[in-house]
Amino acid sequence: MVSDKLLARYGFVSDKYKSIYKEKLAEGIKSWEQFLDENSDKLSEIADIEEIEIQRGVFAKSGYPKPNLPTLRITHESFSQSIEEIYYWFMRTMQIDFSLPFTKKTIDSFAASEHSAFFGVASQRLGIQQDKVSQFLASIGKMVKDMFQIVRELRIIDERLELYKESKEGKEAADVTLKGIWIDMVEGGSKNPASVYGMAQQVGFAVLPDLFFSTFVGENDDVDEIVDKMEFNDHLKRVLKRKLKSYVTWRKNTEKELSARRKFTIQYLYQHYNTIKLYMDWVRPYLRNIKRLSSDIAKMDSADIVSAFDTSIVEIETIAYNKVKGYNACVLLHFYYRTKPTMSFQEEGFQRGPLHIGSVEVTLRGYVWDDKQLENYINMRREEDFEILGALNETISKAMDELGGDVKKYIEEAEGANKEKTKEEKQKKESAGIGNPFEPFTELFKGFGKILSPITNADPFKGINKNFEKEKEKDNWKSALKTASVPIGKSYLIFKKTHGMVHW
Repeated sequence: MVSDKLLARYGFVSDKYKSIYKEKLAEGIKSWEQFLDENSDKLSEIADIEEIEIQRGVFAKSGYPKPNLPTLRITHESFSQSIEEIYYWFMRTMQIDFSLPFTKKTIDSFAASEHSAFFGVASQRLGIQQDKVSQFLASIGKMVKDMFQIVRELRIIDERLELYKESKEGKEAADVTLKGIWIDMVEGGSKNPASVYGMAQQVGFAVLPDLFFSTFVGENDDVDEIVDKMEFNDHLKRVLKRKLKSYVTWRKNTEKELSARRKFTIQYLYQHYNTIKLYMDWVRPYLRNIKRLSSDIAKMDSADIVSAFDTSIVEIETIAYNKVKGYNACVLLHFYYRTKPTMSFQEEGFQRGPLHIGSVEVTLRGYVWDDKQLENYINMRREEDFEILGALNETISKAMDELGGDVKKYIEEAEGANKEKTKEEKQKKESAGIGNPFEPFTELFKGFGKILSPITNADPFKGINKNFEKEKEKDNWKSALKTASVPIGKSYLIFKKTHGMVHW
């Protein structure tokens, strides 16, 4: 059952609190999430939840938004024929007979007793899906870990390139730092007798380190001119020229090397980032399969399931809807099966599949929603289905936060460079009269969804009527309400007639 908080987060809120939120916005509240946090003790009042009569005079929350039409419920029981037909009867009736052609499945879950054959077959298939997911998650975890090292390497390169930039501008501190790096890395420091520090220990070269660090040379050609002006003996000046010449050449070449390495590393980071996104897209259907193949723990604790009996519970929910003058006339169909699954064999491939015999409870609810409200309801159900993926998204999000803004900066830089490169190549091809024969195919692979974007919206009311009120008196709304009411009432009556139930 959907919680009060989840319903409230997605905008299924009483009119009273919609008005209060509007007033809070004017006072400077930042977001709908902040409003809910500040009123966390009133969630049961904020959420507009339907209450149903479970027994005469006993009411309980159903976990659904309050419908715009009376809720109808049918229970059908048969231990001689499959009750799977009932689901397809309602779907076909809504789509064809009552012109609600659009459908969305929002719940598809089951639970089976541990000793049932159905449980055994489902567990085998579940194991295969779990193995694939574990491989993908291991790869994603390793790549996120590797991303730390790539970003760290880029930071070090940027720090070094900053020294090169300041050294070329004539800043003494940067130049001295680079000279120190050159002596340690290239010459081996004081351990090498031929290094600047090593020669300083010889007679006549004591001032060599001071001269080397205090003499700034911009280009190779300037070395002779700068050193010749010094008033020292020729032997010392020749050694100084040799050291400065080697240093300036090293500085020039290593700057080019680091710049090229930085470009390559940024592109590698960008490729790494896109690969993680690709793996996330690949793992998503497997997680969905696992969710559907796994028994619902809440249902496993139900009194309808007994471990020693061959029983199962199946829950399905679909939305059948059609657009009517700017609104969506929606019929929410909920099927709750309590069955004895009989395993049937198929000759081809010797596959086994369950045939469900028992009882089904069908609940019909009617709503008039605009596009945003319909999207919010589907996203709310999707968030329930993707708890594992949400946790994975949160883990990666935290890792990205630890890396700071550098990841975003480097990826945006790579995207900009790729766009410029693509633009130049396109211009060259156009100037040469060459088109792109693969363009229809490459377009298919553009626009991966952002890995860290949450399923929920920051403000569930964004895009809805700015006054936060539905003017139910309008003809369009009434027309949509009528379109939803007819299929609920008529299908309820026709089903009872066609299935031999008492009707009037």
